[in-house]
Amino acid sequence: MKISIISFTQNGIKLSEKISRIFKEGECILYTKCSLYQNNAQNVNFADKSISEWAGEQFEKRRAMLFIGACAIAVRAIAPHISDKLSDSPVIVIDEKGQYVIPVLSGHIGGANELAVFIANKLQAQPVITTATDINDKFSIDVFAKKNNLSIVNKNGIAKVSAKVLAGEDITISIENGHISGRAAGHAGRNGKIADRVYITDYPPSEPVDVLITSKAAAFLNKETADKNIMEIKSMASLVLIPREYAIGMGCTKGKKTKEIEAFIMENLEKANLELSQVAGLASIDVKKNERGFIEWSVKENIPFITYTADELKSVEGDFNTSDFVNDVVGVDNVCERAALKFCGDNGRLVYEKHAKDGMTIAIAKADWRVDFNEK
Repeated sequence: MKISIISFTQNGIKLSEKISRIFKEGECILYTKCSLYQNNAQNVNFADKSISEWAGEQFEKRRAMLFIGACAIAVRAIAPHISDKLSDSPVIVIDEKGQYVIPVLSGHIGGANELAVFIANKLQAQPVITTATDINDKFSIDVFAKKNNLSIVNKNGIAKVSAKVLAGEDITISIENGHISGRAAGHAGRNGKIADRVYITDYPPSEPVDVLITSKAAAFLNKETADKNIMEIKSMASLVLIPREYAIGMGCTKGKKTKEIEAFIMENLEKANLELSQVAGLASIDVKKNERGFIEWSVKENIPFITYTADELKSVEGDFNTSDFVNDVVGVDNVCERAALKFCGDNGRLVYEKHAKDGMTIAIAKADWRVDFNEK
């Protein structure tokens, strides 16, 4: 995720430049509203729109935002654009002296808390974290879901689980058999304590649990039966999480529009009986790393877009739908199937073979997912 930093004074500009050096080249984009720099700022873009319009553009581009200035400026700027805690961009405020780093939006799922702590450590500043589970050093279910690449089916369940954690009550988690790794693996199915007041219980649960983690719950995302399935969810668990265990591999002719790519992806996910919330990433060959349609779709859906070299794709073993033409053009006989499998790692398997339409190819592979409690 790229980071957009906006400042309002000369000191703010200097701090934004200092912060940008913390990150890799190209990760940060600098903006300012300081009129003194309107025509002569180096490496800084003058924001000629209103702050609210500027913030709206950053939300659309799924960028993290750092405001160097007063919290009130950031709050007013982002207020019209806040929509959903599962998709809002992370927002951080830093005073122009660089003393305090304050995450104000999307602290857990968006990663604002983690980013704020990282920046504060580099600046020798004070991170100001206000989320209850963090300041009380408690288990955070939404951070856990993010780190384990789990989709949240019913977001209202987050508050229910967190409330029990903060009240000092026990939390029960039921995890699909065979999908636990790390130190918690030995506790599966025997009510093992794996964190402070967090216990793994049997799967499938014989009685309601706080958290249910299973790929079998993917059917709950089916919009046609949503109402019925939500009722089933509530009877089984306060919060249901499903793994993002599928990777999409794609190839396309140059210049395909984002809308064409999106329609093709959704068409084939439907054919494969899969939901977008089950997708971990989009993969292709490195000659497509700047393909605008892939990049824009990735940003829009907040799904990583990864590319591999021809040699990396050649190293993937399997029986593929090969093409001499593709081999002559990009140096490997199949892009979509090999890329999907490469994304999934050693234990991935192809579940939806190559389909082609209008200069686009797609395939889907399934990864061997695991839940790990080694980190909060």
